[in-house]
Amino acid sequence: MKIGGLQKVSLIEYPGKISAVIFTQGCNFRCPYCHNPELVDPDLYGDCLGEEEIFSFLEKRRGKLEAVTVTGGEPTIQPDLAVFLRRLKGMEYLVKIDSNGSHPDILEELLREKLVDYIAMDVKAPLGKYEKIMGTTVDCNKIKRSIDMILASEIDHEFRTTVPRSLLEEKDLLAIGRLVKNARQYTIQKFVPSKTLNPSFLKETTYSDEEFSVLKKKLEKNIQAVVVK
Repeated sequence: MKIGGLQKVSLIEYPGKISAVIFTQGCNFRCPYCHNPELVDPDLYGDCLGEEEIFSFLEKRRGKLEAVTVTGGEPTIQPDLAVFLRRLKGMEYLVKIDSNGSHPDILEELLREKLVDYIAMDVKAPLGKYEKIMGTTVDCNKIKRSIDMILASEIDHEFRTTVPRSLLEEKDLLAIGRLVKNARQYTIQKFVPSKTLNPSFLKETTYSDEEFSVLKKKLEKNIQAVVVK
């Protein structure tokens, strides 16, 4: 598996657990506001970390770390993802995966084999706006299938949307809320212009705390928990 980075400890990436975070290299989307451009743009790729180096570290941290979060980039484009996760589960780690939902067949395999304990899926936009925002061809039927699969499963999950003001209106976020109706959690993330795939988005803004508060109340009508970060 192409591993572009390792965060040795995190208190926030896996809710309620102490986790390591593995960053996979490569993504099939091109979100202009992406904050991990070095994992998305091949021109910015660094050297990959070796799998054995990762597993050696995790072996030493057994009993201290509780979980491993696999994020990206987009983990589901890695052809050996399931093999990697089987090894993590063999080490008795809880496993969380972050995904854009573009490969429901892979998510289905991971769920069927019980290789993940938590899924966080980024829902970028209402389905009708995906290609405009992503800047690439998107099969929205696959996005919808992933959403429905996660909602129908018993797995702990959340859906997430990063909110750049110029791309997403309130009506868009409410439409996403209807897509993920009855989700255990929907997280709306404030866009922070620290580093971006498209440099023009360094000037981008997000909504005010007051606007997010109003939006949160509207979304809570159909979702178990709505979190603003």
